[in-house]
Amino acid sequence: MPTIVVDVMPKAELLDPQGKATTGALARLGHEKFENVRIGKRFEFQVAEATAEVLDEVRQVAADILSNDVIEDVVAISVDGAPVDVVVGEAR
Repeated sequence: MPTIVVDVMPKAELLDPQGKATTGALARLGHEKFENVRIGKRFEFQVAEATAEVLDEVRQVAADILSNDVIEDVVAISVDGAPVDVVVGEAR
């Protein structure tokens, strides 16, 4: 059964408070090599078959429901680990 993964991240130009807090915590714990952490969302869909029609529907769901296009971008869609769509910046 194929798994389709959608990754959503905060827009690069926006502050990521969770990422900033994590960056600070890592530094306090002695992990000072990490200069910046950004935290996003990952959605996994198991489907009977990853057809073009199913991928089109996933793209639509990602744009309409899974992400807020004001503050987030859909940055990648993959099927069983193989990239299908890699989007940087505007996702729609």
